[in-house]
Amino acid sequence: MEATANTVADTATAVVHGAIGGAIDPFIFRLAIFVLAIFVGYFVVWSVTPALHTPLMSVTNAISSVIVVGALLAVGVQLANDASWVSRLFGFIALVFASVNIFGGFLVTQRMLAMYKRKG
Repeated sequence: MEATANTVADTATAVVHGAIGGAIDPFIFRLAIFVLAIFVGYFVVWSVTPALHTPLMSVTNAISSVIVVGALLAVGVQLANDASWVSRLFGFIALVFASVNIFGGFLVTQRMLAMYKRKG
């Protein structure tokens, strides 16, 4: 997956390089994409109406579950002998944050659904 993302990013860098005729550092190109994604994400999330908050939480929980799978792979798989402790540390931190997000999302969803139950 990472190799595919790197290939796509390298191809996009080569296309832009050919279009403008200059050298573009791949780090700067990826950093620009990251910053643009932050702005797009900010405006998308803040434009959601309150009625769509619960479905948005469900999507966020689904994304976090994918992060958990990747973090578990980063922490537990002995795929490469040269895996450093830094990658394991970042994998563990990602695992903790994604888990908190998932369980917090379920708690918020349960509380919201409890508001619609009859008090009979």
